[in-house]
Amino acid sequence: MRRLLYLLREAVANVLTNRTTTVVAVATTAFTFACVGVFLLLYVNLKTLASSLEQDIQVMVYLQDDLTEQTRSEIELQLKADRAVGSLTFVSKERALADFQSQFPAESHLLQGLGQNPLPASFVVTLAVESRSSDAMRRWANRAQSIPGVAQVQYNQEWVEALAGIVRYIEVAAIIVGLILSAASVTIIANTIRLALYSRREEIEILGLIGASTTFIRVPYLLEGAALGLLGSALSLVILKAGFELFRHEIRSASRFLGVDALLTFFPFQMCVVLVCVGLFLGCAGSFLSLLRFGEGRA
Repeated sequence: MRRLLYLLREAVANVLTNRTTTVVAVATTAFTFACVGVFLLLYVNLKTLASSLEQDIQVMVYLQDDLTEQTRSEIELQLKADRAVGSLTFVSKERALADFQSQFPAESHLLQGLGQNPLPASFVVTLAVESRSSDAMRRWANRAQSIPGVAQVQYNQEWVEALAGIVRYIEVAAIIVGLILSAASVTIIANTIRLALYSRREEIEILGLIGASTTFIRVPYLLEGAALGLLGSALSLVILKAGFELFRHEIRSASRFLGVDALLTFFPFQMCVVLVCVGLFLGCAGSFLSLLRFGEGRA
C-alpha cells in the first residue's frame, strides 16, 4: 500500500512539475478526441434517424383482381406466419378507392370514366425491426412476390438503400478518422512522457543504481499517461456536450427545422464511460511506447 501511494505521489509530482506540457497535452488530446466525437455523434444521430424513418416504411403487397375470398385469406395467413412481418392491414378495392378520392379529390374524376374500380386490393405490411435493412427488405419483397395470387410488391427501395448507404459511409469515415486521430493522441501523450523522462533522466539513473526495479521506475509514468488520456477524453466530452447543446439550441430557434431538435441525441452515459476508458487506455499506450524507446537506452 505504501508503495502504491508512493507511485501515485510520483505520478502527481510529474504532472505538477511539467504543468505547461501537461496542459498542452491534455488540451491537444481533448481536441483530438473531440474531432473523433463529432464523427461518432454524427453517426449515432444518423443511425437513430434511420431507425426512426425505417419504422414508417411500409411494403405494399398488391393482389390480383380475380382472387376468391378463400385465396385472399390463405395469402393473409401466409404473410402473418412470416417472422419478418411485424404487422399487416388489408385494404379492399373499395377502401383503396375511397382513400384515393379523399387524398386526391382533384383527380378523382379520372376514375369515374372507367366504369369500374381499377385500384387493386392490397396488404399494407410493416416489417419486423430485424428485417428493416435494405437487403432484408429486398429479400422479403422477392419472397412475397413469389406467393401465388400476389400481383406486385412495392416499397421505396431506392430511398431505403440510399439511407443505408449514407449511414454506412459515415460509419466507415468515423472508423478511419477515429483510428488516425487515436494514433495522433498516442503520439502526443508519448512525446509528453518522453519530455518528462528526459527532464528526470539523472534521477532515473540514480534510482537504477540504488537497486530500484524497472517496474518501480516506469509505473509513475504509465499512471501519468493514463491521467493525461483520461483528462483529455473527459474534457473532449465537455467540449462536445457544449457544442451539441449550442447546435441544438440553434436548430430549435430556426422555425424551418421545427421538431428536428427532438430527434438529436447525445452519447448515452454508458458510451461516455467507454470513451473515457478508451482515452485512459490510449494514454497508457502512449506512455508504454515512450518507455520502451527510452528503456532501450536508459531505464
